[in-house]
Amino acid sequence: MAVEEKGNWGAAKKFRLIIREQGQTREMGGNEMSLAVGIVDNIMMNALDTKSSDIHLQPERNQLKIRYRQDGVLHETGALPPEQASNVIARLKLSANMRIDETREPQDGRIDMEYNGRRLSARASCVPSLNGEKFVMRLLDPQSMKVNLADLGMPEDIRVRWEQAIQIPYGLILVTGPTGSGKTSTLYASLNLLDSKRRNIVTVEDPVEYEFDENIAQVQVTEKLSFPRVMRSFLRQDPDIMMVGEMRDPESLAIGIQAGLTGHMVLSTIHTNNAMETIGRMFDMDAEPYLVGGVITAILAQRLVRTICPKCPEPARYTREELEMVNIGPDDMSGAKLMQGKGCDFCKGTGYKGRVGIFELIIGNREFKQAVAMNVDYKSMLEIVKKQGFRTMLEDGKAKVLAGKTSPDEVIKAVFTQALE
Repeated sequence: MAVEEKGNWGAAKKFRLIIREQGQTREMGGNEMSLAVGIVDNIMMNALDTKSSDIHLQPERNQLKIRYRQDGVLHETGALPPEQASNVIARLKLSANMRIDETREPQDGRIDMEYNGRRLSARASCVPSLNGEKFVMRLLDPQSMKVNLADLGMPEDIRVRWEQAIQIPYGLILVTGPTGSGKTSTLYASLNLLDSKRRNIVTVEDPVEYEFDENIAQVQVTEKLSFPRVMRSFLRQDPDIMMVGEMRDPESLAIGIQAGLTGHMVLSTIHTNNAMETIGRMFDMDAEPYLVGGVITAILAQRLVRTICPKCPEPARYTREELEMVNIGPDDMSGAKLMQGKGCDFCKGTGYKGRVGIFELIIGNREFKQAVAMNVDYKSMLEIVKKQGFRTMLEDGKAKVLAGKTSPDEVIKAVFTQALE
């Protein structure tokens, strides 16, 4: 169980909740010996120690269930009785600057904390449900965002072409995929490669997950500061490079396209199933084909798959059906290193530890831009991108299965729509 009744009374020394008020920060009060304080500290520290990405506090009829998301999968780690649950939720709501007397409306907030001298934060959401308030936190660890492009798992040819694309002085670069597919990590790793001393780099994000050390101005989206409003203001700030957390509405996309066409580099994310569908999605958001064709520099689609645990790998004998699902046939088996995780204490018996990306990249070369501007059909577009060496995420996943990095099941779960095709 993640939470012991006695609580962690020494937690206050290495873990602290921080309250921000009018630009000032102070440690959140609370009796160090109270049960709720100890439980909240324990929940947070256990999540950070196990490198969890999310904490779910799920109210049920007679308990508050605690679940952590690790490597993309939720694990149940304990439960609290109802009499403790209400105090724990109240403390979390206070730390997230939410109203504790409001229990019938959804609320969002941000929790700041310090653990072993490291500053961390969490994006918090509280929603009323049948059995009480459901509280979910997305942990934002600046250290996990300090990634190099080389560590993301990009195949060498894709990484080289992506690095070339982000050095182009103007245009629109998009990273696409569902929530939790590592898009933000890719954008941050890309920004780290750009020269922020001689170029003006600005970002608008929701939330700001990682604070850059210097020379990059970051703006947090609020109710008053929407993506379009901040983007318009940025264009009056003489930017060279603008990173937009997400193109979530036609207005944001229109401003991003105009910025890309008028000499700025715009990096952003968008939600589509794969790189090819991104063009159609932009058309659905009222973008004109000739403008999209003129501005697109690169489109990168990605997913995250769990990697085989490095402590307990063993040769795997996958069934023919499993291998065929990721298009692995007899011709692919020479030199293949098919592996699986046996399950150990390090991976908690799952056989997986950590995650790696699978990618597909389209470069906006002249032929592709012309095809987009003419709004050619999908089949013709696919032939054009294959000439530039385009491979699907399924093909990248297949290569990682053959190299023993992951399993066919993980790849299929990640790119299910492509597997159906």
